[in-house]
Amino acid sequence: MEFSPDSKRKTYYFCRPNQNCKLMILMSQHIPSDKRAEICLQYLRQIAVNNNREWFHEHRDLYDEARAAFESMVHDLIVRIAAFDPSVQYLTVADCTYRFYRDTRFSPDKSPYKRHFGAYINARGKKSNHGGYYMHLEPEGCLVAGGAYCLPSDVLRAVRQSICEQPETFHRIVGSDPFHSLFPVLGETRVKTIPKGFPKDFPYPEYIRCKDYSCCHPVPEDFFTAPDWLERTAGMFEIMKPFLDFVNATIDEF
Repeated sequence: MEFSPDSKRKTYYFCRPNQNCKLMILMSQHIPSDKRAEICLQYLRQIAVNNNREWFHEHRDLYDEARAAFESMVHDLIVRIAAFDPSVQYLTVADCTYRFYRDTRFSPDKSPYKRHFGAYINARGKKSNHGGYYMHLEPEGCLVAGGAYCLPSDVLRAVRQSICEQPETFHRIVGSDPFHSLFPVLGETRVKTIPKGFPKDFPYPEYIRCKDYSCCHPVPEDFFTAPDWLERTAGMFEIMKPFLDFVNATIDEF
């Protein structure tokens, strides 16, 4: 599929009133905006060393405060991303966040709770193949990331084929200085050699060896506690958007 960047996109802010949004705002009104990430990280440090149901329920008020602080951050980020990507404008915080309880059925680690807060801002839903924007708060493990994860084999092959058909277009996006300085590595995992059926002399083999089409930028904890975290995060996502547009042009055909 041919990819063409949209040269006539609108820039505006949007916040859709809804019951979940109102409840979250009411819960977080007493939390100063510059203290939200600090409250989240402090709670996550505590749950990491007290990861049991008894402590969690005894300190449920701390969880509620941290959750409200994080959801307030996510709300603000959705509104800010909608300024350059209107496709996310109708998302609610609940559309983008996850349960704090872990699924321990197939894990040797039986700790009942996660040690992080994460939000995946995806216009087609956090369970879709469509690529989106991801924010992750975790002590000593914060990051700004995004992309399309766990793609079915036929979709993954189609994305690789689109890259082979438009190698220079894709290279101009991911090889640009702004993108490459933030996201120097594509994909969380890669195959060792060029996948079967693709040209062995492809000029950018690293682009078609990806098992997923994602990118990640680790940040220190004070990134999210800084007063300009929202603008800086949105700035990274805006640089990421042409990459998402390219892979989503193929993914959305399925």
